[in-house]
Amino acid sequence: MSHYAFYINTSYGAAGLIVLCLIAWVFLDGRARQKELKALEASGIRRRSSADKASS
Repeated sequence: MSHYAFYINTSYGAAGLIVLCLIAWVFLDGRARQKELKALEASGIRRRSSADKASS
């Protein structure tokens, strides 16, 4: 093994962990926004884009 193997492996591990955390954050945030949209639509609030399609 290289003299710098510990540093290299630790760096790759840290970078991989950060990427996995970001992926999880985006996934969980997307689910939360979908729940908020469903709650708004259930309360009668519609998106502007769907209002434009209905008037066309």
